[in-house]
Amino acid sequence: ERGNTSRGSGRGRSRLPAEQRSRHGGVAEREPGGRGLRLRREIGLWSAVSLTAGCMVGSGIFMSPQGVLVYMGSPGASLVVWAVCGLLAMMGALCYAELGALVPKSGGEYAYILQIFGSLPAFLVIYTFVLLVRPAAIAAISLSFAEYAVAPFYPGCSLLPQAVLKAVAAICILSLMLVNGRSSRLATMLTNVCTVAKVFSLLVIVGGGAVVLGQGRGYTDAFLFAFHNTTQQPGRIGMAFYQGLWSFDGWNNVNYVMEELKNPKQNLVWALLIAIPLVTSLYLLVNISYLLVLSSNEILSSNAVAVSWGNQVLGAWAWLVPLAVTLSTFGSVNGIFFGGSRVCYVAAREGHMVRDGVPAGRGGGAAGGHWKDCRG
Repeated sequence: ERGNTSRGSGRGRSRLPAEQRSRHGGVAEREPGGRGLRLRREIGLWSAVSLTAGCMVGSGIFMSPQGVLVYMGSPGASLVVWAVCGLLAMMGALCYAELGALVPKSGGEYAYILQIFGSLPAFLVIYTFVLLVRPAAIAAISLSFAEYAVAPFYPGCSLLPQAVLKAVAAICILSLMLVNGRSSRLATMLTNVCTVAKVFSLLVIVGGGAVVLGQGRGYTDAFLFAFHNTTQQPGRIGMAFYQGLWSFDGWNNVNYVMEELKNPKQNLVWALLIAIPLVTSLYLLVNISYLLVLSSNEILSSNAVAVSWGNQVLGAWAWLVPLAVTLSTFGSVNGIFFGGSRVCYVAAREGHMVRDGVPAGRGGGAAGGHWKDCRG
């Protein structure tokens, strides 16, 4: 071990050899004593904000408004649901921030369950996470990406070829797997670019609604009788919240990379306090824009509310909306890969997952053999 450190740095310091530093993209380093690898703290405040907002803004805000309106029955009640969903996400995120301060480890809920309830519940959680939860989320969002990416090539076709959709979704998954396996910096840069594109596209929708309102062409009657026909059935209200909360999913992703945050106890809280209110405000304004441009019947009959909005407002530039949804879903899948790989890394370090094809609990430091997609 002493010989390895001397070859790695020419001195007695515990660092990776040059070839390993380049292979890990410059973000991995040895733990003190050479027991294994750890990831360097290279995620600043704005990258954390970008990761949180980027994971939250996916295809939901472009599609879910229809579902919320269907189940609530009135525009005013649907806006209340969106606001309450944002509040619930904020409360959950603050609880996670507290847990992150008490258990300053990457891995999110896996690390917290391991610390509080012990090894067996954490073992069950990580394999549920790896085999069911994350693959299902990646597959669902990748299919949404494929649907919007392929649609321009089949104009007027309501039923797209399933083989083509699955092939494009598979290409999305494989390409992002390679990006995250190659470099954390590249994955972070991609997240930042996609988040900027998402926020810009939402601002375009908000601005378009303001222009329509200024021209006196908006459906203002929807706000004069905002709560007319609101449902009182608990089941329908619950389904409306299900539709809305899906659009806020991803608020906990920054906890998965806790060990890579610079000044984590401060930046974790600030990232959540900036990202979630920002996303909630944009969601509310975007929904108001939809209601101003489209009638309730048009929203309820639309397969993709954002596309219908674009056709009414943008005219020849309506193709920007499918492009925005494509970038949005692509960035969300990238965020899932980025956070999910860190959970695998932590699980391997704790002996709950394999490392380089060998059970992590057998011999050596578990942190030294995390999966390839966990590398910097």
